[in-house]
Amino acid sequence: MDSELFPISTDDRTVTDVTATVAAFCARRGDGLCHVLAPHATAGLALMETGSGSERDVEALLERLLPRDDRYLHRHGSRGHGADHLLAVLVSPSLVLAAQGGRLLLGTWQSVVLVDTNPDNPSRQLRCTWLAAR
Repeated sequence: MDSELFPISTDDRTVTDVTATVAAFCARRGDGLCHVLAPHATAGLALMETGSGSERDVEALLERLLPRDDRYLHRHGSRGHGADHLLAVLVSPSLVLAAQGGRLLLGTWQSVVLVDTNPDNPSRQLRCTWLAAR
């Protein structure tokens, strides 16, 4: 098993496209599975279309589902930070992606994105782990 940790800067974005990072990790390998992990309590990973306005739709959805106010018992950090800790209930912290010949097998419009509503920490990490096919 092979694993690497990559630094990711969200630059205060809720949705950050990390497809290129994951694809570069897979490109050096053959056929197998890539496990992608966001090792954070306030971030998750998803597959979605990017560049079509969907990023703003995700932001609006999360604002409706997880408003940033003082209703949460978890209250350290910025106002509404308790909502950040609930994100992982809705957006998984990991994905398993197939690759063939070192190429991610994604759908035409699918991108791998890091979803992060926590403005207190724009420096994140992404762990990619490779499991080779036999």
